[in-house]
Amino acid sequence: MTEPSIAFQTALRGALIADPAVSGLVQADHVRAGSTRPDNSPSIILANPQLIHLGRTAGGEYMTRVYLDLHVWAIEDGADMARQIGGAVSVALWDKPLADEIGIDEYARPSFSYVRDPDPERAFCHGVGTAEGAIRWSV
Repeated sequence: MTEPSIAFQTALRGALIADPAVSGLVQADHVRAGSTRPDNSPSIILANPQLIHLGRTAGGEYMTRVYLDLHVWAIEDGADMARQIGGAVSVALWDKPLADEIGIDEYARPSFSYVRDPDPERAFCHGVGTAEGAIRWSV
């Protein structure tokens, strides 16, 4: 069985780590799924999937709308670095990612907002974008 949010997450991560602009800013092992707090910086964390099951397709497959947050974390050069990473992510995910196990019938590229830590002693910045896809999948 293909779980649509995991398959969509895998496709997004694959597109990110394959993109030279993203990999030039964030190591591949720092692009991961899981908790939204970073273990390493800079990092991109794919988290908080939301699924809305839409029904079945004409071919009998399932159709689910999946929203997946992309959390960008940067400490060194804080806000500037986070925005550079977010810009590279936006370009890398401009078109829907390639996916072997699922069909991505609709796709909305992520847009980002950024929040800087209010404590001047801590220079980290956090950006969040959400990618969205209408995912066709089967059991």
